[in-house]
Amino acid sequence: MRFLVDTQLPQALATWLRESGQEAEHVLELGLAQGKDTQVWRYAQEHQAAVITKDEDFAEWVRRGRSGPSVVWLRIGDCSKRALLAWLGPLLPSVLRQLQQGERLVEVR
Repeated sequence: MRFLVDTQLPQALATWLRESGQEAEHVLELGLAQGKDTQVWRYAQEHQAAVITKDEDFAEWVRRGRSGPSVVWLRIGDCSKRALLAWLGPLLPSVLRQLQQGERLVEVR
């Protein structure tokens, strides 16, 4: 699976995803950190990447039927990188399964 990690999430998440066997890039690595959501959306669509984000706007776009990439919406408050990765680690197999089954919006709580 290929992921594009959005601005409000740490670069460490992209690194962790790569170490977990996934393809992942962070918007900072691509010069998109200051870009508009539409630029992030377009990049993810063009590169067949799921956007992994805390931004509800992307989730709303999917809910409204906007064509484009899948979105993994992380519903976790502010926390340390370590806490984020510890929380997401056990949930990643389910996220991957849902994306592979064609889900466009995966809400992770």
